[in-house]
Amino acid sequence: MHKTGFLYDERYLLHDTGPYHPEVPARLEAIYSGIKDANLLSMLTLIKASSADLKWIETVHERDYINRFKDACLAGKKIFDSPDNQICPETYDTALLAAGGILDTIDLVMKNKIDNAFCAVRPPGHHAEINKAMGFCYFNNVAIAARYLQKEWNIKKVGIVDFDVHHGNGTQHIFEQDPSVFYYSIHQHPSFGYPGTGREFEKGSGPGYGFTLNSPVLPDQGDSEYKKFFESDLFAAFETFRPEIIIVSAGFDAHIDDDMSDIKLSTEGFSWIMKKIVKMASAYSNGRLISVLEGGYSLKRLPELAKNHVEILLNSA
Repeated sequence: MHKTGFLYDERYLLHDTGPYHPEVPARLEAIYSGIKDANLLSMLTLIKASSADLKWIETVHERDYINRFKDACLAGKKIFDSPDNQICPETYDTALLAAGGILDTIDLVMKNKIDNAFCAVRPPGHHAEINKAMGFCYFNNVAIAARYLQKEWNIKKVGIVDFDVHHGNGTQHIFEQDPSVFYYSIHQHPSFGYPGTGREFEKGSGPGYGFTLNSPVLPDQGDSEYKKFFESDLFAAFETFRPEIIIVSAGFDAHIDDDMSDIKLSTEGFSWIMKKIVKMASAYSNGRLISVLEGGYSLKRLPELAKNHVEILLNSA
C-alpha cells in the first residue's frame, strides 16, 4: 500500500461563486464525504494548506495580473476578466491557499513522507493564462507546482497528464516552448466551443516542439476511445520522456452523468485511466505522483469518483 496524502482545507469553501455557478463549494464537500464515508481518511496523510509565497505564483503569472486579481477581490467585485469567473472578497486568498497547499504536498512527496497525493482544491487552475483568468481558474495550480518542483527541488523533467474534459489552454501555453515539461491532454473537442484549443497539430513551439501532445475526443465517445488514445499517444510519449514526477490535472467532468460535457466516460473508465497513470509513475518517477482537482460538476457522482481515485492511489502497484 502506498503512503497517500489528501489535501483538503475547509477554507477552500470560502470561494463563493454565487447561486447559479457550477464550480461551487458543494463539489469539495461531496468529494470529502465520499472519501470519509468509505472510511479512507484514517489511511491517508491529511494535509492542511498554507498560503503560497507570491514568488512562486510569479514563476507563472505576471505581477500586474496578480495585483489586478487581488484588487478586484478586495474591491468586492463579482466578476474577474470574464463572466465565467465569479469572485468574492475571499477568492484571492483561497487561490493562494490552493496553490500553497499543493506546494506543501510536493514537499511531503519529495521528502519521502508520502508517495503520492490527491489535492482537493478550489479554485481550479488549468485554464488560467499568464495574465488572464479563464474558465473558473485564476492561478494555474499545476503550472506553479511544476515550476516549484524545478526551482525548489531541482526536478529536470515534469510530466503533466490532464484528463479534464476541457483542454488546459493555460497549462499548454505556459509550457509550450519548454522541453522540460511534457503536457498531455485528452479532452472533448469541440466542447461547447470552450476553450477552443487543444487540436492534434498543437505540439509546442521552438525548443518545446514535441513536448505538447493533445488527444481531442469527439462528442458522444466514451471508454474505448479514451483507452485507445492513452495507449497510442500517452504511453509511448512518456516511455520516451520518462518524467521524474507526474502531475495530474484531474477533472471528472468527462463522466457520462456530468452536464458540462458530451463525453460518455464511465466510472470504470476513470478508474482505468488512474490505474494506468499510477503504473506510469511507478515505472518512471519512483511512484511520485500528485493529482490536482480541476473540473467535475456532478454532485451525485463526485463522491464515488473521488473515493475510487484515492483508493487507486493507495492500492495500485
